[in-house]
Amino acid sequence: MKLVPILIVFLCLPFLISNSDTHEYYVSVTEIEYVKEQQSLQIISQIFIDDFETLLRKRYDEQITLAIKDEAEMVDTYMNRYLSDKLKITVNGEALNFKFIGKEYKDDITYCYLEIENVSNIESIALTNQILFDVFLDQQNIVRLKIQDRNKSFLLVPENDSCVLNLN
Repeated sequence: MKLVPILIVFLCLPFLISNSDTHEYYVSVTEIEYVKEQQSLQIISQIFIDDFETLLRKRYDEQITLAIKDEAEMVDTYMNRYLSDKLKITVNGEALNFKFIGKEYKDDITYCYLEIENVSNIESIALTNQILFDVFLDQQNIVRLKIQDRNKSFLLVPENDSCVLNLN
């Protein structure tokens, strides 16, 4: 019977000593869906707000703060510049540039909305995703592709930052 209280303490200890302001895993999720009717690739990148803020402070502006009421106007510009540098998409062997539509914050995640227009046919899609690799050594990026009738997910790490989906 004396073992039960000790067991409860050991089970609760990790929750009591953990810091709720940080997270153990460094991960982003990028979803790419082909919308045939609009002939576009619609992209949503989900990045933890605190991780993205750390990156933007190191790379562009030490004073920047995300997800506040009076957020700096340059935030969208910095996000677009960074994502354009770290997220590369090639369709049928042709490198394509996306348009930064905007972003929103939900809970502790930044949702960045991107789009590539005038994509009429996809035989293959290749993607390089290096988001946050330059800040967090254990960063992992999940890529989910919904192209035509295919759904495919990839886990990208700094040593393997690219993926390809052939539809032929």
